[in-house]
Amino acid sequence: MKTYEIEVQRLKSMKHDKGLIELAVDALVLSRPVRDEQSTSSSVRLSVEDARTLVILLKQQLAELDKLQPRSRRSGRC
Repeated sequence: MKTYEIEVQRLKSMKHDKGLIELAVDALVLSRPVRDEQSTSSSVRLSVEDARTLVILLKQQLAELDKLQPRSRRSGRC
């Protein structure tokens, strides 16, 4: 399994369409060698500022998606 180190350099936009949230980002993607003591998962690095922006944008997108749900499903109980 290949692993990657992804450094998000800039968040450009976010949108949702048909149940998917799409992020447009400028990112640096580097292949990372797997060592025995490391897990085999990829990692994403964000600056604190970009992480805070991402959280705000995700909350906005999820709020928009919640508006599209019927009132009976908005409570989170299905």
